[in-house]
Amino acid sequence: MFRIKVSDNFSAAHHIEGYPGDCSNLHGHNWKVVIAIRAEKLDELGMACDFREAKTILKEILNKLDHTNLDNHPWFTNCNPTSERIAQVIFERLSERLPENLKLEAVEIFESDSTSVEYRELSA
Repeated sequence: MFRIKVSDNFSAAHHIEGYPGDCSNLHGHNWKVVIAIRAEKLDELGMACDFREAKTILKEILNKLDHTNLDNHPWFTNCNPTSERIAQVIFERLSERLPENLKLEAVEIFESDSTSVEYRELSA
């Protein structure tokens, strides 16, 4: 079993409606996103997953979030755009785009250098 990780980042604004503190005000983050992809076999080149392909797919998704106000983004209609929700949304969109031989294992979102959240699906 192989586990491939790639990362990228995006910047965006948001606020957390109902939060009893500063995060209820509009503010921004430079989020770092780390994804983990699982592969069971290597291809004829000896690669589990082309890093470039994984980074391209991730970048296409993050470009839709970059330099936006997540409060107004259609992916977060009727919910607060928390780091937890962002991780879940990225996971869902990435899962749809990966080739069948690859399985998205986890998406980790760093809101700062010292805080992160990881989203993964439970194994069946």
